[in-house]
Amino acid sequence: MKIPNTLSEFTQKYYYKTELIKLCRRYKLPTSGTKAELNSYITKYLKGVPSSKIKPIRNNRKRHPLQYSEINLDTKLINSGFCFNNAARQWFADYFDVKKFSFSKKMAIIKRKAETEHDTEMTVGDLLLEMQNWDQSKTELSVEERTYQWNNFVRDFFKDQATTQYKQRLKVASILWKEVRTSKKAKIYHHDLLKKYDRKIKEYK
Repeated sequence: MKIPNTLSEFTQKYYYKTELIKLCRRYKLPTSGTKAELNSYITKYLKGVPSSKIKPIRNNRKRHPLQYSEINLDTKLINSGFCFNNAARQWFADYFDVKKFSFSKKMAIIKRKAETEHDTEMTVGDLLLEMQNWDQSKTELSVEERTYQWNNFVRDFFKDQATTQYKQRLKVASILWKEVRTSKKAKIYHHDLLKKYDRKIKEYK
């Protein structure tokens, strides 16, 4: 494999993930993450950023995996030891009352985004809520784009001080998101939604 010396050389060729990992090792860059993350490390390096200043986008610190009895809706997705292992699979199977549960790609995408954004507050309950909104989405956007829209909506909702008057704020955000998602309006949060859909959310005040 030819080693690219410039950004132009790098962008002109398609690399498999295994090749990107080899390049990262050669440049002394982080070697874990998605293809997009590995690409970003190499791009920064070839733009002149010293390898010592290029840190992993996600925190991959190893923690003891949580057991079945340690998992609940309030369990943090990252930095807690939660992972998609057999204990979590059994927990989700019991939660959904099914004999067998299989982890989906969308679950991995949601968890990976939380890791990328260092969202240490996101819980298993939030994961389930995002999965629900994802399944109900009628848009033609890619699955990752839909997840980003929902996350941005919730983030802006919580930034609005007026939303502190509601109990179960995430539930209120979900109700408003459902209205916005199925409308022809931009899929973003704005303060006027509280007044527009007051009838549907006033019980949570």
